[in-house]
Amino acid sequence: MVSVLLVSHHERAAAGDLAVEAAQWLRNHGHECWMLPRDAAALSLDEYCMDRDPREADLVLSLGGDGTMLRAVHLVEGAPIPLLGVNLGRLGYLTEVEAVDLIPALERFITGPETGRWHLDERLMLEFTVCTGRGEDLGTWRALNEGVLEKRDPGQTVRLQVRIDGAAFTTYAADGLILATPTGSTAYSFSARGPVVSPRHRAILLTPVAPHMLFDRSLVLDPSETVELEVLDHQEAELAIDGVRVAVLGPGDIVTCRPSESTAQFVRFVERQYHQILKAKFGLMDR
Repeated sequence: MVSVLLVSHHERAAAGDLAVEAAQWLRNHGHECWMLPRDAAALSLDEYCMDRDPREADLVLSLGGDGTMLRAVHLVEGAPIPLLGVNLGRLGYLTEVEAVDLIPALERFITGPETGRWHLDERLMLEFTVCTGRGEDLGTWRALNEGVLEKRDPGQTVRLQVRIDGAAFTTYAADGLILATPTGSTAYSFSARGPVVSPRHRAILLTPVAPHMLFDRSLVLDPSETVELEVLDHQEAELAIDGVRVAVLGPGDIVTCRPSESTAQFVRFVERQYHQILKAKFGLMDR
């Protein structure tokens, strides 16, 4: 028996329909599935509601787009649980199959990886720790795409001191700084003109957002390097992890970024070349 956690987009009716389709198929074939209370309530699917630890699942099935996949990644809190994404969004970098392929995808997964019908695509995640200037630990978070330390007030900039492996690099005056993974290189970092990096790499990307200085280029750092961002002057800054605000920082407070010991593990059915995925998602033409 396979135990499957269903994680659904809350505002797409198709997500609710797919959740019911998946749940009925799984139960009819002797498997277990459930939804967390928040998802079940949002889609009026109380019959599937169970208040269980997501880390008890053998598979997390994400029904939505990349945002839903990110939420699924965070729900398992770094546990080595396979995630399978069904795309109901637009780009869908992280998802694996379209809605019409939901049941065949479940059938293939249940046969097991030893059959060669699927494999795991492991992605680097980053760990962010926030400390006050007095050394008080305010919390630690993991990111699949990025952590962003940016201005809190419109019309202002923040000054952020960057240190790499303890050595001062420079001070940025900018709207913010992005610390991204290769997976996140096509997310916020991309919109800030950061490089596109194959997720096969292990690297940390540091990209400024609207820098008010001559040096405006991204840095691609080795994952063994530790990056520290310190808030200077009197302007407060906010830390967002994969788009979710988690902390407010004041002068002297420090964000430390390093690779996480955990990885995100995505179910893949075929080997796909990353540049071909980019080509399809951006509608690029042969020249």
